[in-house]
Amino acid sequence: PTSGEVVAVNFEPGQAVKAGDVLVQLDAEKEKLAVRLAELHLEEAELLYDRYERSAGSGAVLPTALDAARLAAETASVELERSRIALDDRSITAVFNGYVGSSEADPGDRVDTSTRITTLDDRGSLFVSFAVPEAFIGELAVNDEVQMRTWNEGSGDISGVIIDIGSRIDPTNRTFTVRARVGNADDRLRPGMSFRVRIDVQGKMYAVISETGLQWGADGAYVWAVIDGSATRVPVRVVQRREGQILVDSELKDGAIIVVEGTQNMRDGIAVDHGVPRVAASSGSLSVPD
Repeated sequence: PTSGEVVAVNFEPGQAVKAGDVLVQLDAEKEKLAVRLAELHLEEAELLYDRYERSAGSGAVLPTALDAARLAAETASVELERSRIALDDRSITAVFNGYVGSSEADPGDRVDTSTRITTLDDRGSLFVSFAVPEAFIGELAVNDEVQMRTWNEGSGDISGVIIDIGSRIDPTNRTFTVRARVGNADDRLRPGMSFRVRIDVQGKMYAVISETGLQWGADGAYVWAVIDGSATRVPVRVVQRREGQILVDSELKDGAIIVVEGTQNMRDGIAVDHGVPRVAASSGSLSVPD
């Protein structure tokens, strides 16, 4: 909320702090003097108002003078409060319980409202956002349980609970965003970690094909499948795009061989001599990375 010179850094990287703890102290000499001056002004205004109020009954003080003295006392009180707030702003405090990161400010540095001083994380629980294909929009609900694990070798499953579901579908990859809360009582997880998320739902099974196997024609999307050694054009509907892969709705069977190279030479019925096959695969469970 303010800018100035750093005079003290009161934390170590990784230290646990509580809400209200002073993390960084800025130079506050001017603000302290402003508070003292405001206190004197308020004391003077209150003495004058008290004197006028005691003399008002005798008619020695006009009502307008008494009103002016009361207004002056109230104004001085507001000025004192404002100067105290300015003094408080010279102390940068933790807004919630958590753990601080490395300090990016040292005593003698000048900082302003755009200066990043440190990070503060509440690691009691983490929020994990992930994308889910639009086909499952009606299959998930708030408070549903999800299973996830980190990419660290040997990490076990971690349970989370869905706390909100996005209201829009991404027009590019045909997914919606889901956010889950994961407990972190043992403090093993860290903000920013990547997770593999698994949601078990009873949805329709789709073929997963290589992105290079998808073709487009006047009638829409299709692939060339090798059936009984011959090329067959199979219409498909794109369900979701992943990294290098595409989920399609089609009549492809599990393990079908898809042509991904030389597609410009394909015609219905011609013989196809293929090498290492890239097959279409399907799955009944959904596994999506963070």
